[in-house]
Amino acid sequence: MSINGTKLEDNFYSAGKVYWDGIEPTLDGMLGGFTMVTSPDINASTRFLTKWFPQLDAKKSAVKESTAEDTESTPSPAQTTRALDCGAGIGRVSKHLLLKFFDTVDLLEQSDKFLAQTKTYMSAEEYARVGNQYNVGLQDFAPEPDVLYDCIWCQWVVGHLTDEDFVRFLVRCKSALKQPNGVIVVKDNTTSSDECDADTNDSS
Repeated sequence: MSINGTKLEDNFYSAGKVYWDGIEPTLDGMLGGFTMVTSPDINASTRFLTKWFPQLDAKKSAVKESTAEDTESTPSPAQTTRALDCGAGIGRVSKHLLLKFFDTVDLLEQSDKFLAQTKTYMSAEEYARVGNQYNVGLQDFAPEPDVLYDCIWCQWVVGHLTDEDFVRFLVRCKSALKQPNGVIVVKDNTTSSDECDADTNDSS
């Protein structure tokens, strides 16, 4: 296994699971103590999704109207029926973002205790719109052939995949997109270096 050509230990995924099994199923645990990023993070993501799904600007009143320049570059309107939250944790992104845009949100999360906490973290109305819950790592996730998504959202999670598994994951997700306007969104941190910056603490 490798990241940017750097060979990884064979226990890369098992070590990562051990790390997350030791994290409390709380907002603080999901964000590593940086809970202050929630508002700016969600606000930025809301602006992004509203540009991609422009019909929601009027329907949801999520953000101010896009500028003329933004509108010119906006893709054709897509549907807002179903989304997949990858690395969902306790449902932070689903609760504050995806459920405000999509009728149903499926959760993909390898930690069973995080998934169990989503029912408490969300309101009853929000949780009623949670669809399938996949208790598996992204590297092992296989979309169901009869379930298609308008949006597959991957935030702060793909760094836990090897290069090879990341590519395979994207290929599998592509097959689960609704055509022609389904989207895969990857929101993650980057480094200023081309070198592998591996975190041996959480296997990312």
